[in-house]
Amino acid sequence: MKTRQFLAGLVAVAVMVSASAFVGPGKKATAYKVDTQKSILNWNGKKVTGEHSGTIKLSDGTMTVDGGKLSGGTFTFDMNSMVNTDLTDASYNAKFIGHMKSEDFFNTTKFPTSTFKVTKVTPKGGDIYDITGNMTIKGITNAVTFPATVKMTGNTITADGKATLDRTKYDIRYGSKSFFENIGDKAIYDDFTVEMKLVASK
Repeated sequence: MKTRQFLAGLVAVAVMVSASAFVGPGKKATAYKVDTQKSILNWNGKKVTGEHSGTIKLSDGTMTVDGGKLSGGTFTFDMNSMVNTDLTDASYNAKFIGHMKSEDFFNTTKFPTSTFKVTKVTPKGGDIYDITGNMTIKGITNAVTFPATVKMTGNTITADGKATLDRTKYDIRYGSKSFFENIGDKAIYDDFTVEMKLVASK
């Protein structure tokens, strides 16, 4: 009887050791909350006769850190917070932003937010990463990849990345030579840039 109990005990110990080898304690991924007051999206669009730039505020966001490295993130942008920073005439500025928010461009009444969700983070050395994710604008999602600088200091993360987007992939066709011929110097280029400057903390 004692021999059987001893063997049963050995089997139980062996099972526990095997299970721990496969499961292991592991470390949980840590979520960092984006500071919407310190974070911003800068945008720039160009046309044949010039360019315009401005900002859009974040309404929410998180970054995920796993093993001391950035592993994911989700960010929501308030499209109705869009402003222009290069037009000094107040009337023209307001008219321009009104047009950008209209159905010709971002249709912010129907689509008040845009989102970016990180799907892959590839370290490139030092603080440089390639960020891959899904950008959703006007309810349309496209995958994008761009380089970013990510730094961790204490309980704070800062990230700065710049992506080039093709607006026509988000059904923004106004003034595009890809869809409208003979528009001459009224043409607006399809590509525009967005630069995300993000600050997050635990």
